[in-house]
Amino acid sequence: MPIETVYKYRCFSPLTIDSLCRDKLFFASPETFNDPLDCKPTLEIDSTSTDLKKLLFELIRLRTHAETIASMKQLKINKSEIERRASALATKRAEAALEKTLTSIYEPFYTEPREEVELRFLKYEINSEILKRYDKGICCFSSEFDNPLLWSHYGDEHRGICIGYDLIRKPTPDLRKVIYGGSRTIKTSVIINALLKGNQRAKTLLDNNVLLRKAKPWSYEKEYRLIGDVGLHESPLRLKEIYFGLRCPTSVIHTVTSVLYKHRGDVNFYQISNDQSSFKLHHKELDDEELAFYPRVARSGIEIFGDPTIDQQY
Repeated sequence: MPIETVYKYRCFSPLTIDSLCRDKLFFASPETFNDPLDCKPTLEIDSTSTDLKKLLFELIRLRTHAETIASMKQLKINKSEIERRASALATKRAEAALEKTLTSIYEPFYTEPREEVELRFLKYEINSEILKRYDKGICCFSSEFDNPLLWSHYGDEHRGICIGYDLIRKPTPDLRKVIYGGSRTIKTSVIINALLKGNQRAKTLLDNNVLLRKAKPWSYEKEYRLIGDVGLHESPLRLKEIYFGLRCPTSVIHTVTSVLYKHRGDVNFYQISNDQSSFKLHHKELDDEELAFYPRVARSGIEIFGDPTIDQQY
């Protein structure tokens, strides 16, 4: 069944309020993820040395070309001239980098056969270029709002919130499902077919293995991802509902609902509740009466009831 709603667990912080007010999502670098193996595949060599050299050359050329185009956009040069310069520079740098890599194998302290040293160097450099190529920002969601582990791990131990988003936007958001289990390795033949031969099936396999594959123990998260540039961006999803954790303070609930009630009448609010006979979590619509006393004004007893010493004087 296609997914209709995804959920993001958040602690309560100024950043949370800011993202809700501005309807933005943060795309994080995988370098900051709690799983150091996430988006960190390894290579399996199943190609010839000649093909590996062609692959490394093309990876460096494509990266350098894109970087050069980006750096020259501010210059007052026509597009054709920018393309000509970028192509020439990219080819030159790719040739130099490949030559430097191949020259390294002749260092006298390598005792293995030269062919083995060459393959090791090519594998390392190709793996490094693949990680640079997929240096993307990722925004993570779950398909569940009532997962006890997610509330504890990402919802500030139930003191935070869970934000529900749907996909009713134009264009339809490119939400991708995480793949759990399998191997971390990517065969070099797949990369060659994807990047040198333009095979779309190989390209999809490569994208999935780099950006979407995680270890099987993480499957409890039932994760979906948006892929984009690192940083804060306008949400491509539609904010639909907010759930408040079991320990979420009433003052936090008041703050969040006050922020959104006035200008976002299309958002629904729910309170997470627990099952007395099991460990399941449930939800109910937020009771407005619980918020009726917020914001309160602090007053002393004298301010409320008057000064009793005045009555004693009479």
